[in-house]
Amino acid sequence: MPDRGGGPTGPRVRVGRPSRRARTLLMTLGVLAVLAMLFVMFAGFWTDWLWYRSLHYSSVFSTTLKTKIGLFFVFGVLMATAVGINIWLAHRLRPPLSAMSMEQQSLDRYRMGIAPFKKWVLLAVTALVGLIAGASAAGQWRIWLLWVNGVPFGQKDPQFHKDVAFYAFDLPWYRFLLSFGFAATVLSLIAAALVHYLYGGLRVTSPGARATAAATGHLSVLLGVFVALKAVAYWLDRYGLAVKSSDFKATGNWTGLRYVDANAYLPAKTILFCIAAICAVLFFATLWRRTWQLPVIGFGLMVLSAILIGGLYPAIVQKFQVQPNEQAKEAPYIQKNIEATRKAYGIDDSKVADYSGKNDSDGGGEKLRKDANTTASYRLIDPSVISPTFQQLQQERKYYQFPSTLDVDRYKDADGKDQDTVVGVRELNLNGIPKRNWINDHFTYTHGYGMVAAKGTTTDPNADPAGSPDFTESGLPTKGSSGGGVGTYKQQVYYGEKTDQYSIVGGPQKELDYEKNGERTTSYKGKSGVSLSNPINRAAYAVAFGEPQILYSGAIGDGSRILYNRTPKERVEKVAPWLTIDGDAYPAVVHGRIKWIVDAYTTTNGYPYASRTTLGDSTADSLSNGDRSVVAQQNKVNYIRNSVKATVDAYDGTVKLYEWDSKDPVLKTWEKAFPGTVEPKEKISGELMEHLRYPQDLFKVQRELLTRYHVTDPTQFYSGSDAWQVPEDPTHKEGNAVPPYYLSMKMPDQKGQTFSLTTTFTPNGRPNLGAFMSIDADANSKDYGTIRLLKVTSNVPGPQQVQSELNGDPEVAEFVRNLRGTDSDIEYGNLLTVPLDNGFLYIEPVYARGGSANYPLLKKVGVSYGKETVFKDTLGEALDAVFGKSSEQRPPGDGGQEEPPSNANPTVKEALKDASDAYQDAQDALQKQPQDWEAYGKAQEDLKDALDRAAKAEEKAAGDKQGQQQNQPRSQSAAGGSDKKGG
Repeated sequence: MPDRGGGPTGPRVRVGRPSRRARTLLMTLGVLAVLAMLFVMFAGFWTDWLWYRSLHYSSVFSTTLKTKIGLFFVFGVLMATAVGINIWLAHRLRPPLSAMSMEQQSLDRYRMGIAPFKKWVLLAVTALVGLIAGASAAGQWRIWLLWVNGVPFGQKDPQFHKDVAFYAFDLPWYRFLLSFGFAATVLSLIAAALVHYLYGGLRVTSPGARATAAATGHLSVLLGVFVALKAVAYWLDRYGLAVKSSDFKATGNWTGLRYVDANAYLPAKTILFCIAAICAVLFFATLWRRTWQLPVIGFGLMVLSAILIGGLYPAIVQKFQVQPNEQAKEAPYIQKNIEATRKAYGIDDSKVADYSGKNDSDGGGEKLRKDANTTASYRLIDPSVISPTFQQLQQERKYYQFPSTLDVDRYKDADGKDQDTVVGVRELNLNGIPKRNWINDHFTYTHGYGMVAAKGTTTDPNADPAGSPDFTESGLPTKGSSGGGVGTYKQQVYYGEKTDQYSIVGGPQKELDYEKNGERTTSYKGKSGVSLSNPINRAAYAVAFGEPQILYSGAIGDGSRILYNRTPKERVEKVAPWLTIDGDAYPAVVHGRIKWIVDAYTTTNGYPYASRTTLGDSTADSLSNGDRSVVAQQNKVNYIRNSVKATVDAYDGTVKLYEWDSKDPVLKTWEKAFPGTVEPKEKISGELMEHLRYPQDLFKVQRELLTRYHVTDPTQFYSGSDAWQVPEDPTHKEGNAVPPYYLSMKMPDQKGQTFSLTTTFTPNGRPNLGAFMSIDADANSKDYGTIRLLKVTSNVPGPQQVQSELNGDPEVAEFVRNLRGTDSDIEYGNLLTVPLDNGFLYIEPVYARGGSANYPLLKKVGVSYGKETVFKDTLGEALDAVFGKSSEQRPPGDGGQEEPPSNANPTVKEALKDASDAYQDAQDALQKQPQDWEAYGKAQEDLKDALDRAAKAEEKAAGDKQGQQQNQPRSQSAAGGSDKKGG
């Protein structure tokens, strides 16, 4: 019997090779892994397609996808073909093997190792570079669509006289093609050189020629292509000068040609183009001459020329021609920059007028008081302050919330007249749900409920506590008051600014809802969202959202639909990815539905001579946060138009895009690329038009540009003598820019009040008022979008000065003392500025927060006009007081500051004098050039300390007086009271 124990005579055992079962298992796992990866990719694609189809914007998805796939395939194949052909050609041109040098012997090992896999290596290399190039090209889908669909602007640049569309749509695509050509040439050159070296066409240490004739010709052609592309780059660089950004010490950010560009760089680029073209011909000539001598000399001359002509010569021109007389040399180019910038940002038609800023009209205080009633509807309810009050009084349930900054709109009052109204939508707050779990988060608590509105100009006179908003729409469900309302509407809010989680509705699991009698359950009846009845859809969303319960949960069944991408800005951005979205979507009741109104912009970075701005910086202010920040496709722009008004239905998420600026060539171009996605302006209903307004972010961009570009004279622009700045918000400690305010008001050249967006400017580096800007924000107005600028010609206090003066008022000190006695704090509202009879009227609501009502309540109103500042309980009292004072005769030299009474407490008197001195020190610090912020901060601390001392002294005196009264006999006290009453 043979030995079966595995000895020398036993059967052979194959060590290290897995069994058939193991191989089958490994193969199965590999296939499953590949299928899982493919399904993950499919899930992302499929869920996107379903979402776009549910919104009826599938054409956007398909157009974008086809464009990306087309660019990926075309440029991936081009790159793979270019590299692959050059690798194949280098291998084909390899020399026959001869006597082996040491260098070739060492390379022979690599040749032998690669020989069996040459085809696979070629395929792998070409596939890799093709994939990378294709992925890069797919990301340029916007540039491609703009180029292929470009519409002329009808405006030409002043240097090359080409239509602006060439710079906005054509030049970016040409530059992409050029960069792709450079990449393909360089990769082909590297690959070909490596193959030539590997197979002996190039030698480093071997004796004899360093390169074969075939290798020389091949590589020379590739170098010639590279130099030819460089010639094209020089030619395109000529046009690029019109959109080139640079730092110009006189103006800061600069776009376009300057003197040195037009007179040095431009001819230099033309000369370098010619030299590069000749050099490319010399490289191509090596196919016949088989020598590197001429092309190497030509290439060296090109590099030397680039240094001397392209670098040294412009520096000499700048140093010896421009700098000695820069203002005169640059003036024509500054003029071009001014004109292009003003046109690109839509500020070229601004109406500018001089305004004294000081009242010098007849009529005295009575006339001013009367005019104050008709000049504006003063909005005392600050939407950035009053949100906690809405939350406290109208939240109704912990799982509801209002945005931190409310919105301002217009609704009819009881008399049918428009009134400024502060509105907020009661949205869902998952953090307030009593018990957090997957069912509650995504099935039961699915939507907010109702929109709350309050008058913007008054508080509720019958409210307890006093100072509460006068609600015109309130309750749960909401209903209108006798003073107005928003009408009957569908109150469920499934789509909102705070709604960022997905919900599954319409299926077996019921949702929490409300009716007149209280809570109830409901099931979503809208057609929004994507159906989950299909198991494939459920599996796809389970993978896409990383939530396996979607696949098997019994809470999902017939009729179940998944809602996601639920914020208005997100929905508009996805259906129109070519738009830049305004930072503030606002709600309005239109045709019985809550509609989120979203302003959207078309932008470009290629408007010649127009200075660029960074949207994120230009639109930032003291109220900016993540919810109110601009959503920018490209942050740097030098052309912007509010071309589209969009709406998002709060119940079913329907997105509508309406054409607003029908003359905008960028919008026309995108409409050609995505036909049928934007509806004509005529489709905007009259009811919707009543709620459309001028967008804040565009206004903020324009005001930022107007700090410099209100000046149209190039000499004055160069000097910067009339530059402005956007003042810091004096009601916030962070020091950010003051936000613009919506306000119904009348400018000096207007006959009646118009819903407007307003802001102030101060001279650069100074605190006094420099200008006032207003824009007609009412979409129904024939002057919609008209910018009015009042340039202040006298020394008028600016916002920070007015705020400081108000802080130093003795009545404010007493008010603060009383608040501290009730454990409350003061909170300033928006400081409104209104032109009135050649002067400026400042109005600031003041809120108290704390004590028994730990939310802001309007308690006081500060008013300033000219040199008078008052602090009263109501706006009417404040206006009466400030205009009563302005009509009184004051002794010469009286600056409007009231002296303390002669019988005042000496400590109080001294403290108030210290407060006055500290206030003056603060103003002196602001007047310095540059401003002394350290001294200003110390003065503010001294001011606070003085006011605190005055408040404590008054409090002590009041306590002493009360104690004395308590120690008097009852009859004497009564008699004293009688005498006082009788007196």
